[in-house]
Amino acid sequence: MHFDISSQTFYHWKGCYNLKHIESLEERSRQPKHLRQPTYSATLVEAVLKLREEYPRWGKDKLTVLLHGEGFTCSVSTVGRILHKLKERGVLKEPVPNHISARKRQRKRPYAIRKPRGYEVSRTGDLVQLDTLDVRPLPGVILKHFTAHNVISRWDVVSLYNRATATTAAHFLDILESRMYVQV
Repeated sequence: MHFDISSQTFYHWKGCYNLKHIESLEERSRQPKHLRQPTYSATLVEAVLKLREEYPRWGKDKLTVLLHGEGFTCSVSTVGRILHKLKERGVLKEPVPNHISARKRQRKRPYAIRKPRGYEVSRTGDLVQLDTLDVRPLPGVILKHFTAHNVISRWDVVSLYNRATATTAAHFLDILESRMYVQV
């Protein structure tokens, strides 16, 4: 018979099954019987909490260096575990992010400005939608499909190129201008 289960699962259930107790097949906790108890002292926990409150944005690496300076011998992962436990218990609160970044902000692109909300399209050429698409007719062959759609006249101009470069885009705009009689 086939029940859409693996043979490992079947033999695991077979090993667990007890004729006298049907509940032997019920799911049980997978938590280990003996959990490792923390080996760090309460004074280390207090020192970590004091330093973290003094330097709220510092992580476990920097705090470990300060703790070594105060005479404590502990690893970075131990400090990380202590911080995690303090956060779980609610003793340590995370600082509010200030969203100041050293990264350079991207400036807005002047050519990608959306049309204003109240803009009324009334004549041909007021709104032309442009789009590009990759067309893969054969394995290893990639063609660039340029499309322009005039919203009012519902005319489409379509062209196919080997590459999508500034030159091909400019060529497509020239074709668009000649076919639609629209000032681009």
